Amino acid sequence: MMNRIVWIGLVLFFGTIFRMEAQGYWGRIEQREPTLGIAEVYQKYETPDFKLKLVKASQTVAALSPSSGRATNFDFTPGDRLELRDKDSLYHLGDINLRIKDANGNWMDFSTATTRAEVTPLEVGGNVLAAADLANTLPKDIPVSIKRYYELDNNQLVMRFEIKNTQTTPVEIGALGIPMIFNNILEGKSLTETHAQNVFFDPYIGKDAGYLEVKRLSGRGPALLVLPKENMSFEAYRPLLDDPTPRSIVFEGFHEWMVHSKAYAENEWKGVEQWNTPTSLTLQPNETKNFALKFVLTEGIKDIQETLVKEERPVATGVPGYVVPQNVNAQLFLNYKNAVSAIIVEPKGALDIKEDGTTTSGLKKYKVVGKKWGRSRVTITYANGLEQTINYKVIKPEEEVIADFGSFLTNEQWFDNPDDPFGRNPSSITYDYDKKEQVTQDSRVWISGLSDEGGAGSWLAAVMKQLVQPDRGEIMKLQKFVDNTLWGGIQYSEGPLKYGVKKSLFYYQPDSLPNGTYSDEINYKTWAAWDHKHANDPGRSYNYPHVAAAYWVLYRLARYHEGLVDNRSWQWYLENAYHTTVAMVEKAPYYAQFGQMEGSVFLLILKDLKNEEFTEMATDLEARMKERANHWRALDYPFGSEMPWDSTGQEEVYMWSDYFGYDRKAWVTLSAILAYMPTMPHWAYNGNARRYWDFLYGGKAGKTSRVERQIHHYGSSLNAIPVLKHFRSHPEDLYLLKVGYGGLLGGISNITQDGYGPAAFHSFPSTLAIDGITGDYGSGFYGYAVNSGTYITKDEDMGWLAFGGNLTQNGDLVEVDITTAAKSRIYIAPKKMWLTLDAGTFDKVSYNTKTNKVEITLGGKDDYTPNAFLRVEAENVSLPYEKVRGAYQIELPKKGLTITL
Repeated sequence: MMNRIVWIGLVLFFGTIFRMEAQGYWGRIEQREPTLGIAEVYQKYETPDFKLKLVKASQTVAALSPSSGRATNFDFTPGDRLELRDKDSLYHLGDINLRIKDANGNWMDFSTATTRAEVTPLEVGGNVLAAADLANTLPKDIPVSIKRYYELDNNQLVMRFEIKNTQTTPVEIGALGIPMIFNNILEGKSLTETHAQNVFFDPYIGKDAGYLEVKRLSGRGPALLVLPKENMSFEAYRPLLDDPTPRSIVFEGFHEWMVHSKAYAENEWKGVEQWNTPTSLTLQPNETKNFALKFVLTEGIKDIQETLVKEERPVATGVPGYVVPQNVNAQLFLNYKNAVSAIIVEPKGALDIKEDGTTTSGLKKYKVVGKKWGRSRVTITYANGLEQTINYKVIKPEEEVIADFGSFLTNEQWFDNPDDPFGRNPSSITYDYDKKEQVTQDSRVWISGLSDEGGAGSWLAAVMKQLVQPDRGEIMKLQKFVDNTLWGGIQYSEGPLKYGVKKSLFYYQPDSLPNGTYSDEINYKTWAAWDHKHANDPGRSYNYPHVAAAYWVLYRLARYHEGLVDNRSWQWYLENAYHTTVAMVEKAPYYAQFGQMEGSVFLLILKDLKNEEFTEMATDLEARMKERANHWRALDYPFGSEMPWDSTGQEEVYMWSDYFGYDRKAWVTLSAILAYMPTMPHWAYNGNARRYWDFLYGGKAGKTSRVERQIHHYGSSLNAIPVLKHFRSHPEDLYLLKVGYGGLLGGISNITQDGYGPAAFHSFPSTLAIDGITGDYGSGFYGYAVNSGTYITKDEDMGWLAFGGNLTQNGDLVEVDITTAAKSRIYIAPKKMWLTLDAGTFDKVSYNTKTNKVEITLGGKDDYTPNAFLRVEAENVSLPYEKVRGAYQIELPKKGLTITL
């Protein structure tokens, strides 16, 4: 049992210091002079959808709640902190920011939040609820006048800004943004409180078709949509870094919806390719222009697209999403009342888009093929002049992506220094892509220490790659890693701590090592520079799944192939996977009570223990996992971790809740996942799970080490595991497939053309690029490796669809050529049929919709795979092959085999 001092050290590791700093900022904010005017009375209004409360002095929003239903006391805004945030420069819903060019050609900033003053109310009538001239809260030299209106349009709440050029010369507005201030401040709250009181919000940065979706952390109750009403093209999404509300692990920060962003593109964002082309606006003398947003409620998260259709907004649906492998025949469906007048692809030729008729309901269909690797933007212009942008990411065929990835991990990242004093030889080690060099030292010692997500990520990814695409040469290197670095190095191989996993092999203790061991250019005077004692601590449970997963993969390769693994027996690997799982519970009990990232591997291990009839081990492991699941079952929201709120525990919590039949808890877990994992027509946000602090702990040190929404960090592909698992139980719910597959392909979207896998992609418009080091990406690749598959389904309107394959239909026959890298999993939704291979590959699958007959074509044998092992989860299927460990063992010919199910 770890002592209290060690546990305090572990807590410090992932958050306490940051939280203390944040609390200090809150204290300083509290001491500042109130200027918002909340001591005065409030103005209250009720619309058919909302209860709106305004601060009378500023006419900014003090609260915004649903007007009926179970959520009437829920406030979408941070109204619970209004007394703390009633100071100058803290943004509120209702503020506006502008950047205007002066007579000398310089951009000047203007904001209603900078210096608060009582605004001048305007006379209201008709549909106008409240209105004000904002001149008092803006600098006197601003060359425009701004009036703000809260009004009803067809009984829907609208916030409108009227901007007028008061000069005798034209005025260029190079930046115009409306801060989106909703309650994502989690500071000081329990998990139950955050899920009841807080929201997350996601942007579709799609110009005139753009919107913001605001969802409760629980994923239940009504969701809020912020829609463009008039001249509110969603051009960019700017982080409001000047708001002094302390950003930390419990507050991601606020952003603003930008209509125009040219002034930032010329300065802070210079040289960075933006999601949309930056624009500005020129107002002629005395010209007035309105900018309006509309607030709409949906019944729930899954109703968002239906609500957009009702609001006559353009809705795009991409299959399999917006990450498009070059060998995939993707599809795009457009739902809008107006005809398409033009489609422009940038860069030119990056995508090939061709019309493909319409669906029964009139959806416009297009065939989409990725031609040039990288980001691309599709601009759709409709007949009424409305512009919609869809951001795609074109990648190599999945097989090539994974092959490049494996090669990079076992070559460029292969650390081979027999004189290394820290025992890291050999291994796949963290890599700095900017410098094109291995990271052998870092002040956060785990980054170079082969443990923690940020250090284990590379070797974990190298092992998981073999599950997808085994390569004998790479496996030989990884066997040496197991024998020399993992077993007896990262993991204790003897003594009372046997099977315990260390926090880091690298450590900082200069008095115990020769001069020159540590770089003088690195600041080791931080809490993260653990000494040898703390690096050897086995008390962090999150390190154990990495090791267990490595053993499990090598067990599978040794058991179901011939000659791929020869350093140890399959029994040794499976038993070590079991003992590592048990050690997590025994030697890291505190954090083992929480869901672990990659924790689903423990369920995979249990299933294989049962398949092997290792009854004693299986019974013990199942009992230990049920004890954990029972604990989660007793909690309202069992998603705790070493962080106050986390997005990684849900994967394991869902899988065990589902396994033990705790359906209610599985549903609660899935709902929370969907609250921060949207589907929308943008590769970066489609299926992107929320994570915003791991650039600090697993990203490159320096200017990009910051609190920032991460694009396809490991949460995307990890949480795709429960989402797709749930879809397989509820194949009628296409929403789940779109979200889950977005996260799955998002998990490999950031791998470069030469195979480098970064920690994540930076969402700040000042960067919009991959992170500079590999960091904790391996956890995400685990999610891809164990979850990659082909899904075949039929939508009532869009027809037959394939995710992970190319579909053709000839009469009653639906055929799909498999395009995934592993080619080892197929789900046929109408039959609820789940086909998986422990060895071998699927080349093709066909389904006769009239006879219900399914045919699969298996690839031929290779040097290491003489037999395929097929598992079938479906009703009334029996094949004339021997069953081995629950799978059909099928001898493979050289050129493949077709089997009828």
